[in-house]
Amino acid sequence: MRNIEQGVTMQNKLGSGKKLLEKIEMLKNSNIKNVVDERIKQFKEIRNQPSSELFKELAYCILCANFNAERSMNIQKVIGDGFLYWPEKRLAKELKALGHRFPNTRAKYIVDARKKMKLLESKISSFNNKQELRDWLVAEIKGFGMKESSHFLRNIGFSDYAILDFHIISMLIKFGLIERLSTLTKRRYLEIETLLRSIAEKANTSLAELDLYLWFMETGKILK
Repeated sequence: MRNIEQGVTMQNKLGSGKKLLEKIEMLKNSNIKNVVDERIKQFKEIRNQPSSELFKELAYCILCANFNAERSMNIQKVIGDGFLYWPEKRLAKELKALGHRFPNTRAKYIVDARKKMKLLESKISSFNNKQELRDWLVAEIKGFGMKESSHFLRNIGFSDYAILDFHIISMLIKFGLIERLSTLTKRRYLEIETLLRSIAEKANTSLAELDLYLWFMETGKILK
């Protein structure tokens, strides 16, 4: 009986995966593909920027944790180089004025991360193993977990990391590809990332591109 149930579940997942791939293919044949391609190009350009620009993108990803991505983008534009030199109290004050949900904690994380600004550039170029690079970010950057580290790496031009935020998880649940999660452990994160990598391969996209398509399907927007 259990084997029959498992077989039915697998059939359902295969059918759900096919439906998702069909929707992705539709987007790839629309003008959304041009927007996705342009965004991926912008990400790759950031990777070749000075360490100060890499750091500002890192600060943006710190802001995004448990907060709205679009509002974080607006804050990033307003503060700009302030991420590089403002003292913690001023940064916290500005984040609060701009409506961030966690101004004090995020200011502390960003100021703490500045100590590693120069090291960041060399570490990005020195790791041959993608998992080791992400693990280093998780260990060294306060406020960074698997999702935030993946987000940062994608935003500076790496294409093989999954960003498992609320929208992506919700999309996978909606299509019946995963069950609802009570917690997202590292092991479970890597399992879902493997699932997304399989979907990306079938859709002939990178994980970075797939994330943007899924985000658009869930929100109607392509941000970063």
